[in-house]
Amino acid sequence: MEELVPGIADTLLRHQSELHSVLTQVATARAATDEVFRSLRALAGAPWELERNAPRRLGRLAAFLPSNNLLYSYVLFGVIPSLYAEEVRIRPSARVAPAAMAVHEILAPPLRALGGGRIVMAPSSQREFLAECARCDAVVFTGRPDNGEAVAAHLSRDALLLTFGSGPNPVVIGPEADPDAVCRTVLDARLYNSGQDCLCPDIIFVHRSLARRVLPRLADALGGVRVGDRRDPGTRVAPLVYPDAVTDAAGFLARHHEFTIRGGRVDVARHLVEPTLLHLPWQDAFHPPELFSPIVLTMEYDDPRQIARWLHSAEESARGMYLSVLGEPALAGVPRIATSVICDERITFDVEDGNRPFGGYGPRAGSVRRNGKITGRPLLLSAEAGARPRP
Repeated sequence: MEELVPGIADTLLRHQSELHSVLTQVATARAATDEVFRSLRALAGAPWELERNAPRRLGRLAAFLPSNNLLYSYVLFGVIPSLYAEEVRIRPSARVAPAAMAVHEILAPPLRALGGGRIVMAPSSQREFLAECARCDAVVFTGRPDNGEAVAAHLSRDALLLTFGSGPNPVVIGPEADPDAVCRTVLDARLYNSGQDCLCPDIIFVHRSLARRVLPRLADALGGVRVGDRRDPGTRVAPLVYPDAVTDAAGFLARHHEFTIRGGRVDVARHLVEPTLLHLPWQDAFHPPELFSPIVLTMEYDDPRQIARWLHSAEESARGMYLSVLGEPALAGVPRIATSVICDERITFDVEDGNRPFGGYGPRAGSVRRNGKITGRPLLLSAEAGARPRP
């Protein structure tokens, strides 16, 4: 490993321009650059990760590659596991299969030449890949939790299954927050890759005392967001990659038209959703969908106990992932609330680390299944495959 990991990192660096060109088929240039550096950081941390977790040697691993973060996911679910698995079989998402295959074709040959594990990637039907999964020691699934249940039905009882879902990742802007700083922070998180990332916050809770200062700043900032070609380094919002994300955004904006402060237009033909700000009054029963678009959705609150109660609801307990707390001391200083992990004065992109467990404790946000038992918790494959399985 002493030579293998630096060799893979060197390969990535030497092919950085080529990889960046591939990634900008599905990501903005800014997000693609960030993804390259996150991938390098994960590779650099791989020896530490494996020494700490001591994963047992796996025969075969199957992984469903997500439709975004193609390089980063290939490193996390392909390259690093290949260091302790005889073979890794990857199914790319049909939506982005050509780009995913291009990443594989750039990195797999050098990996083999360096003596790394075998990684096999090929487009295949769900049925064909499920047959492959049935013969594997471990499976990584990224996608809708209900589809993860279908995968589990094809596995043996003792197979290890990790399902990575998503959560709303709320941000709380409390009364002690600096309005200018939190506006920059919120937009950095919400507009990452035009909003097409599971770590983007789907709802921003704003304390009533700051609403009149924060909302105009957000609206003005959104008005200055550069919209254009995703390959342009200056572009923050580009046409969305997935047609259903466009139609879902259009439907959501139409249903909440009266709450629109800025933007709100959708060009379905061009897959373009205008950077948009909506502001809702407090609603206990409101649970945002995964927006996957440049929609900034805020909701006003009076008391932090409202947010704690909301997080303990059945819906949010099931999909609890991260909660970013900015300037709200009543919610800070604890590791988690309900199933959501607290990011104190940080956003999700600040805390995400490819060599550490990812996510929260909501079973629909991420879960591990072993011997018929399902547990929602932050996930890291090497830790779950450790010589001593986590309790």
